[in-house]
Amino acid sequence: MRTENCLVELGTEELPPKALKTLGEAFAQQFELALTTANLPFGSVSWFAAPRRLAVYVSDLAEGQEDKVVEKRGPAVSAAFDADGNPTKAAQGWARGNGIDVADAERLVTDKGEWLLYKAHVPGQGVSTLLEGLVNQAISKLPIPKPMRWGSHSTQFIRPVHTLCVLYGSEVINISTLGLASSRTVQGHRFHGEARFELDHADNYATALESQYVIADFEARKAKTRQQLEDAAAALSLKPDYDEALLEEIASLVEWPVVMQAGFDEGFLAVPKEALIYTMKDDQKYVPLLDANGDLVNTFLFVSNIESSDPIQVISGNEKVIRPRLADAEFFYNSDRKVSLESRLNSLGTVLFQKQLGTLKEKSERISVLSGFIAAQINADEAHATRAGLLAKADLMSNMVMEFPDVQGVMGKYYALNDNEHSDVAQALYEQYMPRFAGDTLPSNGVSASVALADKLDTLVGIFGIGQLPKGDKDPFALRRAAIGVLRIITELSLPLDLTTLVTKSIEVYGEKLSNDKAHSQVVDFVLGRFTALLQDKQIAIDVIQSVAARRPTKPADYLARINAVALFKSLDESEALAAANKRVANILAKQHVDIDATVHINDALLSETSEKALFEALTESEEKVSDALGSQDYTAILTTLATLRVAIDDFFDNVMVMAEDDAVKKNRLALLTLLRQLFLTTADISILAKS
Repeated sequence: MRTENCLVELGTEELPPKALKTLGEAFAQQFELALTTANLPFGSVSWFAAPRRLAVYVSDLAEGQEDKVVEKRGPAVSAAFDADGNPTKAAQGWARGNGIDVADAERLVTDKGEWLLYKAHVPGQGVSTLLEGLVNQAISKLPIPKPMRWGSHSTQFIRPVHTLCVLYGSEVINISTLGLASSRTVQGHRFHGEARFELDHADNYATALESQYVIADFEARKAKTRQQLEDAAAALSLKPDYDEALLEEIASLVEWPVVMQAGFDEGFLAVPKEALIYTMKDDQKYVPLLDANGDLVNTFLFVSNIESSDPIQVISGNEKVIRPRLADAEFFYNSDRKVSLESRLNSLGTVLFQKQLGTLKEKSERISVLSGFIAAQINADEAHATRAGLLAKADLMSNMVMEFPDVQGVMGKYYALNDNEHSDVAQALYEQYMPRFAGDTLPSNGVSASVALADKLDTLVGIFGIGQLPKGDKDPFALRRAAIGVLRIITELSLPLDLTTLVTKSIEVYGEKLSNDKAHSQVVDFVLGRFTALLQDKQIAIDVIQSVAARRPTKPADYLARINAVALFKSLDESEALAAANKRVANILAKQHVDIDATVHINDALLSETSEKALFEALTESEEKVSDALGSQDYTAILTTLATLRVAIDDFFDNVMVMAEDDAVKKNRLALLTLLRQLFLTTADISILAKS
């Protein structure tokens, strides 16, 4: 069957830059799904996306579906003919529906009976017939939250669509979508290219557009933008300050990237660099430049969509645009410094944190108390933590943060230093939101960690305390992120903190505001539940995680120490046999309703078998070593010690009958197994490692 490469392009007005890549990927995914569902053979599907176009390119698309044979089973033979062998009405109706006579039907014979059968030959439909439905199906499933209408059209799309190019090789496939009939017309660059031109072949799409000053391939355009930024910065011996999100947004704004250099008055550098960088990146999509020390310089890069014959005018225009934004930041900074952070506390009382939980002023007071409490437990400066907690949200009432919300915390640090607050207090205001995202840095000292933990715990306990638990993908207070932040801070900074104690204190600080009496256990379980995802990201086996989770340790650093110990234990040769033995012991004790947490009394006078005496001696020796290691939470030492019990345990089960006829002997042997089980449970439930 003939195949050709196929192109479908929507020529639009400027598409939303933050949605462009998602739209391009979704168009390809949905079109591929439509092709697959329609059983239309193809090679691969790729996508193009630029500010004024979305396109999919399908390689080796078959000219039609394969013909197929569809078996249509009719009534059973016993019901298809009467006693005289004449077709019944059921058989005649079935045959008529298939366009045949009953006599033309074949027979389907199975071990369950015999039926009439018609094998219908269904010819495949051609690509010219199918393509309109496939394109419309793919477009209808694009992630467009707010579609719009334009002109007199009743159709809707994310932006007005002006051209529809559909080529199968060099042939135009006649379809209609979004109020347009297909053609070979494509839009060139808005300024450098032809307004519209004719595309001769699907394979020439990218090269034809490039001759029209359009790089249609999103990733290629992004790579070119990156390279130009890096080259321009390197020529100045500076470093461009951008992330992938900014680079993708810039690449979504231009069809033909041209990086240019501009500058601003050096006097603006007296303003904290974070505020200047924020307005350059967020408002203007400019790329700031940093020196070798990470300090901002008064030169920046921007990406133009044209190759100007008079670049000085373009540069001057961008410098004029940025100046008032920087002037605003300078004004806000200078005016904010005239008022201390402490004097802003009362104004926090006018802003609600949450209706049932009170204002930001009340939240600040709670954070202050909880910060001091945490600092005392980790040997950080309690007074500094208490002070930092109180001032944590004060910068939210500053002009700078109201104008540039992303610099909250950052400006708190600068304003605290301006107020002659202790450097630890200022640093804590800056680091209170850490970690903000996966992989983000953590607070740098105990005071900052105390405030960061207090802030997150106050939110967790408060929202759970009024019964507003996150459901599905709805998590308006970012409780999952807060929980992961709590775990990362405690584990990665090795802080000796217990979630139970922290949540208890937070509930106490809230007083009578909370209404959910299950909040304590729910918060602790919720935070511990985040540990599973966090550990799986570190390639920890799920059975290792489950074995520790079964013991519900509530100190995250202790939890992680157990995880590491069990992971190491699992790699030992003895682990499989010991896990199986633990599972066997657990089953025996459960059937006998033995209280695993009860104090164990073993009467050595009742030990008669050599193997049970040997196990008792080995357990007694191990118990002392486990006790010593438990004091320092050296779980690796505990499990390494217990791994030496393998031979004694195997011999015991090979040679000793636990369920002895003598009740005293039976209970003594059960006590022996209880001690064995207790020693392993000091670290984790090793039985979970046993293979089913």
